[in-house]
Amino acid sequence: MNTQSIWELIGYLASLLVLISLLMTSVVKLRIINLIGSLIFAIYALAIRSYPTAVMNFCLVGVNIWQLIRIRRTNKHFFLLQTPLDSPFLRHFLDFYRQDIQAYFPDFRLETAGADTAFFVCCDTEAAGLLIGRKREKGALELSLDYSIPAFRDCSVGRYLYAQLAQQGYQKLVFRECSEKHRAYLKKMGFTPTEAGYVKHLA
Repeated sequence: MNTQSIWELIGYLASLLVLISLLMTSVVKLRIINLIGSLIFAIYALAIRSYPTAVMNFCLVGVNIWQLIRIRRTNKHFFLLQTPLDSPFLRHFLDFYRQDIQAYFPDFRLETAGADTAFFVCCDTEAAGLLIGRKREKGALELSLDYSIPAFRDCSVGRYLYAQLAQQGYQKLVFRECSEKHRAYLKKMGFTPTEAGYVKHLA
């Protein structure tokens, strides 16, 4: 394979990454993947001496970095709202996000979860996340659902939620069963695998 073919493959890779970024529902993932794709595209453009294309893509890299910093620094105004399990809005929320919830919690069914506790995390007037669980002994809360909508998948909902639960007297969160897709998030949020499932002790 000659040098020209290699650079063409790099150009196709950059194009693919930019395209994939536009399919992301998470704004943070969109910006990160778009940044990487734009950077590779800029390098490719320099290699083939397409300088206007290189300048445009370096500008896109700068825009993505600026947007990521802005997202990181933006103060989100969260508040915790405990809600009854027979709440019509809770049912509507679960139905509206049913397909996405099933991707991370394929076995979750509200009717069979045995839950007695539900919390919404709201950002301004928007429901950003939902936690459903069952109270156990010694301040433990066994979780059956810990879900954030796609636009809030930067872990900010989880950090706020766990801090608020600690203030309410909960000492331990337990996920007895979780999908492979959700385990990466649990590990990132400080859950530890044990014989009882994934456990997080709240400070």
